Amino acid sequence: MGEENAEAAEPRTLRGARATAARRRAREDEIIRATRTLFDTVGVRDAQIEDIAQAVGINRAIIYRHFSGKEELFAVTLIGYLDEIAEVMRAADDESAPTPQRLTSVAEAFLDRGHEYPAFVDCALDLLSKSAEELFESVSEGAMIRLGRGMLGPLGALAHVLEDGNKTGEFHVDDPFMLANMLYTQSLGALQFARNQLLVSEGAPGVPAVRRVPWEAVKRHTIRAVHAMAVADDVDDRP
Repeated sequence: MGEENAEAAEPRTLRGARATAARRRAREDEIIRATRTLFDTVGVRDAQIEDIAQAVGINRAIIYRHFSGKEELFAVTLIGYLDEIAEVMRAADDESAPTPQRLTSVAEAFLDRGHEYPAFVDCALDLLSKSAEELFESVSEGAMIRLGRGMLGPLGALAHVLEDGNKTGEFHVDDPFMLANMLYTQSLGALQFARNQLLVSEGAPGVPAVRRVPWEAVKRHTIRAVHAMAVADDVDDRP
């Protein structure tokens, strides 16, 4: 009874504002889900605003009422991938295992998930191709904060293992989050390399040779690189 009285006493304008905000959030979620579906079916490059609007059953102009532009919509859609990747990374991390084994497990979880969803790689690389100035011009502050929180998921899962390795003396990482950011970027490059499956080498002096490289080989070398960077001493501490 008390809650009913409180609701009745609430100003009508406030109730209306809350209802409007709820409808807006629901429409934004609907647009993001449609964008994600389009990413996973036709790819990021072929995803068009017109197709997203048609999937939701709205005019494309309505999308621009919710998002500042295509770049912001794609950035917000990336958050869903990041949340899923963070979840599988945390699930793969057995804190009772030695930290080198934990590092392998979380790195494999990231790489396998990225290999499974190439649209994630395209979307993430598209954002990385832009400068900070370009991002802040095309993506609103609120969306950037949401994106940053999304990125903290996988970055934090990796940095947590690096921090624990520092405590046991098995890793020597001066700035775990700096290395986590670098490994995130490098792993995206490795995932793109795995999609191309083309390895350029020297067949004869000065003569390039191109051959196919399997996914498992790319993953194995990427994880080796991750470990090498984690166990290396900080160069600033060397004589």
